[in-house]
Amino acid sequence: MDHGPLRALDERVDRAVVGGGPAGLTEFLADLGNPQVALPVLAAAVGLALYRRRRIPAAALVVAMALVPALVAPLKALTGRPGPLTPETGYFPSGHAATAMVAYAGAALLVGRWLMPVAVLLTAATGIGLVLRGYHWPLDVLGSWSLCGVLLAGAVLVSSRDTRRSCAGTPSRRTGPS
Repeated sequence: MDHGPLRALDERVDRAVVGGGPAGLTEFLADLGNPQVALPVLAAAVGLALYRRRRIPAAALVVAMALVPALVAPLKALTGRPGPLTPETGYFPSGHAATAMVAYAGAALLVGRWLMPVAVLLTAATGIGLVLRGYHWPLDVLGSWSLCGVLLAGAVLVSSRDTRRSCAGTPSRRTGPS
């Protein structure tokens, strides 16, 4: 991550966009990835899923969110990538981008997939804000999204297995020959 064509591309894009947009708006967008903002959204969706007795999907997404810091922190330490505006290290992958993606997409999966465009918009807005404010390189954000795509896919896979298992064991309302 320290050298190579991707780093050069990251730096070119970063120089072109950092500081772009109204500071208040881009800060607001970046803040959408703060745990204090994103986690209550997921918590409300988990509460609704539990009310609807969808325990396995709710549990799978809680585990996915718990895995975010468990995976991001070691990756940051392992890569030791400096930030765009600082020589300090620990910027790849972006924890805020990861938190936003799992929280908002997870909430959409629990409440209703019709909310997925809103989740995608909030996740993208967070990434844009993080890059425009100079908090992260573009690849920090893209790396987080790739990592979290795997986490969300795992949660969906676990949830769909549970749904198929419970549907297979449900007796049919129909009786008699078909």
